[in-house]
Amino acid sequence: MTFDKLINYLKLDKQEFVFQFNSHPNYPSALAFSDTLNFMGVRNDAYELDKEYWDELPEEFIAIVENSFSLVKKAGEQYSVYSDKAKTLNKEELHKSSTDFVLLFEKDEKAESKSVTNFKPFVYAILGIILAYSLLNHAWYNVIFNMLSIIGVYISLEIFNQKFGNISAVIGSICGAGASATQNVNSCNKIINQDKTSILGLKFSDFSLIYFIGISVLGLFLPSSAFVIKGFTLASLVAIGYSVYVQAFVEKTFCRVCLIIISILVAQIAISFFLFDNLIFDSKVLLLSIILWLSSFSLILFLNNVLEQKETLQKSNAKNLRFKRNYDLFKRELTDNEKIQFSDNETFSLGNKDAKLHISIVSNPYCGFCKDAHKITEQLLEKYPNDISAQIRFNYTPERANEKFTNLISDFTHIYNNKPEKEFLKTVDTWFETKNEDKIREIAGTSSNQENLDLLIQMSTDNSHAGLNFTPVFIINGHQFPEKYDREDIWYFITDLIEDEDF
Repeated sequence: MTFDKLINYLKLDKQEFVFQFNSHPNYPSALAFSDTLNFMGVRNDAYELDKEYWDELPEEFIAIVENSFSLVKKAGEQYSVYSDKAKTLNKEELHKSSTDFVLLFEKDEKAESKSVTNFKPFVYAILGIILAYSLLNHAWYNVIFNMLSIIGVYISLEIFNQKFGNISAVIGSICGAGASATQNVNSCNKIINQDKTSILGLKFSDFSLIYFIGISVLGLFLPSSAFVIKGFTLASLVAIGYSVYVQAFVEKTFCRVCLIIISILVAQIAISFFLFDNLIFDSKVLLLSIILWLSSFSLILFLNNVLEQKETLQKSNAKNLRFKRNYDLFKRELTDNEKIQFSDNETFSLGNKDAKLHISIVSNPYCGFCKDAHKITEQLLEKYPNDISAQIRFNYTPERANEKFTNLISDFTHIYNNKPEKEFLKTVDTWFETKNEDKIREIAGTSSNQENLDLLIQMSTDNSHAGLNFTPVFIINGHQFPEKYDREDIWYFITDLIEDEDF
């Protein structure tokens, strides 16, 4: 199931989205798709809605069009549909090809898509330097030759990157233009993605990248390297012939990207044959050229193997996570823990006091691991302000606390009692960022006056009686968060916990 255009339109990270979607225990259902959008910061609600009411829908919504999750955007009397590709349908065509499922969404303004390491800008910077050097130091035909090499590297790199699930706008625009867009895209995918060539795991398109990297570097040393370059460009006739044969007689369809690369190779052959003169064979240049191509081959082989292993691990991890993210399993682990009853649920109480989902976080201001736990609690309260109540339960024993600790707890109490909840949360966040007692005292605006800490002491006693001496600890509706799960996993289950009427 592919929805490249949809993900791209929503400005989500494709690899992260696909990983989260595939690892959902209900994959590939609409529930899995909806939950993944929520996880990525796109809030949504799903409905089964008869087509007669679709005119009342907002300008943008998500539907299942031609058995694929698609973003539908009204454009006058037409509808733009974004899924694995973009297309335009009229009202009748849309209704005929869609189910009654619709998903209304709202993009979280604060949500940011996670980016993966991208080496392409670095490569493009190097190609820019090569081009600038050529313009300043070479004859016009050498500059054109090097520009063609750079274009070859650029297109080949896009093809290489697309192998591992990344969207290539360049390849899409080349293959998808014109009236027969769908046919052209399928032709490109058929030639590029279903290439049967495999030498040490490298496809035919990978050797295009290796070739153009080598030619680009050798082009810097023109005219000294002209003899060797001419030899390699003539050798590329073998690759041209093989590519044309596969397209014309094996697959019986032509790929626009492949034809562009062939055109670049033919143009370079023509330039080297008709314009390169005074050719001098230099064994040192030949030796360096062989070393260069072997280095390029080794680099691409290494990157290919690393990315393939990463992709395999991601797929395997996604399958394993379907079990870990199963809500029924999580709930069983959670409720297997004996329920804890606290005498005080009001001190440092946050969020909606009437919410049926209550989270307690047992922590210590000087605990290094508590920072991330408090951040999760803060983000939960921010995202679900009406559905969650929370309590911060600091472990504080006056007999063991020094003056700084006592003053810090007193300042927290003063801020909680006298300032808005958001300011209290911000102060706790500031503390874990700076660990500066003077900064907290400045925010509290107190001097030597100390708050009554009896409730804090009683809270710590309750924590101790429940065996909660180590921090941080999450407690959900009285049940301690299961040790088999990471605290961050709560994001996978928070919606289910809120909606579970039996919990």
